[in-house]
Parts: sequence; C-alpha cells; structure tokens
Amino acid sequence: MAEEAAAVRAQAEVVRRLKQDKADPDEIAKEVAKLLEMKAQLGGDEGKHKFVLKTPKGTRDYSPKQMAIRERVFNAIITCFKRHGAEVIDTPVFELKETLTGKYGEDSKLIYDLKDQGGELLSLRYDLTVPFARYLAMNKITNIKRYHIAKVYRRDNPAMTRGRYREFYQCDFDIAGQFDPMIPDAECLKIVHEILSDLQLGDFLVKVNDRRILDGMFAVCGVPDSKFRTICSSVDKLDKLPWEEVKNEMVGEKGLSPEAADRIGEYVQLHGGLELIEQLLQDPKLSQNKLAKEGLGDMKLLFEYLTLFGIAGKISFDLSLARGLDYYTGVIFEAVLLQQENDHVEEPVSVGSVAGGGRYDGLVGMFDPKGRKVPCVGVSIGIERIFSILEQRVEASEEKIRTTETQVLVASAQKKLLEERLKLISELWDAGIKAEMLYKKNPKLLNQLQYCEDTGIPLVAIVGEQELKDGVVKLRVVATREEVNIRRESLVEEIRMRTSRP
Repeated sequence: MAEEAAAVRAQAEVVRRLKQDKADPDEIAKEVAKLLEMKAQLGGDEGKHKFVLKTPKGTRDYSPKQMAIRERVFNAIITCFKRHGAEVIDTPVFELKETLTGKYGEDSKLIYDLKDQGGELLSLRYDLTVPFARYLAMNKITNIKRYHIAKVYRRDNPAMTRGRYREFYQCDFDIAGQFDPMIPDAECLKIVHEILSDLQLGDFLVKVNDRRILDGMFAVCGVPDSKFRTICSSVDKLDKLPWEEVKNEMVGEKGLSPEAADRIGEYVQLHGGLELIEQLLQDPKLSQNKLAKEGLGDMKLLFEYLTLFGIAGKISFDLSLARGLDYYTGVIFEAVLLQQENDHVEEPVSVGSVAGGGRYDGLVGMFDPKGRKVPCVGVSIGIERIFSILEQRVEASEEKIRTTETQVLVASAQKKLLEERLKLISELWDAGIKAEMLYKKNPKLLNQLQYCEDTGIPLVAIVGEQELKDGVVKLRVVATREEVNIRRESLVEEIRMRTSRP
C-alpha cells in the first residue's frame, strides 16, 4: 500500500512539473488521466473523507413542514379534478426510448437516457402526456377523462430558486375523445381558473392562442413551412426576451428574412379578447388563410363558452403564446401569476407560468399502428412553481404549519401508569382516533404538555389513579388549559366532536 501511495505522489509531482513548464496540453491530459487511474486503484480510504452528502443537482428533499404544504396543494388539485369527473391512472417512470423520441421538438435534448444494460433502450419520462398517448394507443382507448400526478425528469440547468428542477411533479388532467369543438377545451380552462383561485396565489392571467392561428400567421408572413417549428420556439421566448432579441435570433440564427420577421412582429405583439378575434377575422391577410380562419372561428367559440363560465375576464387571447412542444395542434394556453409592482405600472408583471396545456389531436395516432387518431385536450398544473410561492409565503408570514394530524396525546400525571396509557391509546386507535403517547414509562406531565404545544396537538387525555377509579378520563384543551372529566365510554365521541373541522 505504501509503495502505491508513493507512486501516486511521484505521478502527482510529474503532473505538477508539466503544468509549471506549460507543457503540451495533450501530454498533461495523458499524465492526469494516469494519475486519476492510479488514485482510483489505490481507492480505499483515500476518497472517504472527501465524500459530500448532498442531493443530486436539480433535486431536493422535502421536510415534514414542506410536505404538509405540498399535501395541501395536492388535495386542492385532486379535489378539483374529481369534481370534474376524472379517473386516475399511473404509468412507468421510464419508457422505451423510441416512445419519447421525436415528440418534444428542440426540448428532446433534455430527455434523460438510461444506460444501455444489454436490454431495451430506456429513457425517464419527460412529461405525462406522451406516456398517456402511448397508454391510449396500446389499450385502444378512444374515450377517457383522466388525471395523473407523478414525477417527471428533465436534464435542464435548473434555477431551483424559481421552482425549476430536474425531478419534479406534474399534475395533469386530460380529456380524450371525439366531442363537439371547444367544449372540453373550455372545461380545461375552467379547471385552471378553479385551482388557481382556490389556492389563493394572487392575481393571474391565462393566455390562450391556437397552433393553427400561429401556423396561418407564419404562412402569411412568408415563413417557409420547414421553418414553422423552429420559428415557433423563438416566438415562445417572447415572455422572457424583448422582441428585438427574438427577432435577431429568427434572422441571425434561424435564417429568416428580416421582412418576414417584421411582419410576424406586427402580429405577435397583439393581445385581447373577443374584439381582437373579430378584428383578425376581418384581417385581409389572415382571413385568406384556411388554418388561421379555422383557428379564429374556434377561438371565438371558446371565448363565448368562457363568458358563460364567467371567467373570460381572466383569459387573454395572446398571439405571442407559442408553447414549445411539437405535439400541440389546436388551442394552447398558459397561466401566469401577475405581480403588481406598484400602482404606477400600467401592465402587471408576470412572475412565471403556473399551468399550461392545449389540444394535441395527432399524438395518439403517432403510436397507433393504423394511425387512428384520438383527439385530446389537457392541462398540466405547475405544482413546483406554486409550491415555491406558497413555501416563501409561509416563511414570510411565520405561520405555524402542523406536520401531523394527531388529535390527542394520551398522558399520565403519576408514575406506574404505562399499562393504562397503552390500553387507552389502543382503544382510541381502534376507534379511528389519531393519537400519540410519549415512549417513556414515567414521563413528566410538563414534558407531555410541552410536546403538545410544540407539535400542535389540540387535546390531552390524562389518566390518573382517581380517574381510573371513577371510570373517567381527564380531557385537557391545550390552547385554553380547560380540563373536563369525560366518562371513558364517551371519550371517543367527545374527541371527535372537539376536533372535527367546522
């Protein structure tokens, strides 16, 4: 072992000298590789003290407090999905690589491929939509309303402060099947409105557009067919970059003519409601394009339904909305939270997307051997961004979050009552009451009461010798310190009554 260590030191000296003499980089690289190999062979205790305990880049742990906030958000979302009659499914975390390839446009480079282990080539799922389409095609399902909440994976360079990760949850709701135009689409927007209102995240706006309007607009502006998708992903950056930068990317990097880019610029800066749709239906160029005309006709219908739902005020028809994913074919939408900077700002500032979705009528057909299409429209709630916002809010308000749901602590005031505590807590558990006790034979009453204060347990059931003789239990309300004797047989009912939410 000593000899090997000496050899490593000698090799390290060689590398140091080469670097000092500014030797040929290839030679340095060769000697460094040799040094690393020698270190690896030496292995053992060498590397032990250097081991860093951390989660992988772009991931995080969730503490009980964070999970409590998270559960609250999930419950609100699931309640809404169920209110709209959705069933639930699950699919594997990894899919065949070819299932995912070619579905995400420029984002395909963010897919995590698993190491080839001599079997099937696999990748971690990138979203829940493509696996859903695969599930429909595989099981020949033509009609389903489903939700799916699960983790997805993206090899992004994440800004974790803004709620972006490499592993994160998606909450998806989709309606698959042949229906009359815009009725399911309007329901998806209603769901977004319900969830964002329910979570009280502040003011929000849902931007909508249609892939057909975009494609029609590109055509009349003189964008060649082959460049539609790549120009689309440039337009999609308009919420983050000023028009000039986006234009430079279109012209400089993507080879679009400056005239075509300027024509696109006139359209993509428009946003409004029904009046804008009417105005574009009269537009001499757009109204001549079959795709754009179809899209505008449907958009008008959508706004009529949204008005009936009473939510049109929060929806904006926005021609710059492009959503980068390749599989959208019709309506697309994205919900953003608005931040009122101050009273002097005319336009509220967006603090990022918290939900998005759209219609993808061709995706299932890509998996079906006979190319049978199943029209689909869906929405994905950006749970991580929402969670970041709520977490920051809780931190700022110093609100105390309970991490357990325990209703009562079974305590004793004297020694030698462990058996009685065990008997009582067992009765409570069997009756469905959420109860805890301290794991000590003779805990001090003060410590037991302090435990309730610390964890937010509202009631204490105290057993004492006198109470046992009288067939009662002393129930103490932690917040008010009020104590009442309750007959043992009425205890369960009393606890239920006192801890049921109003």
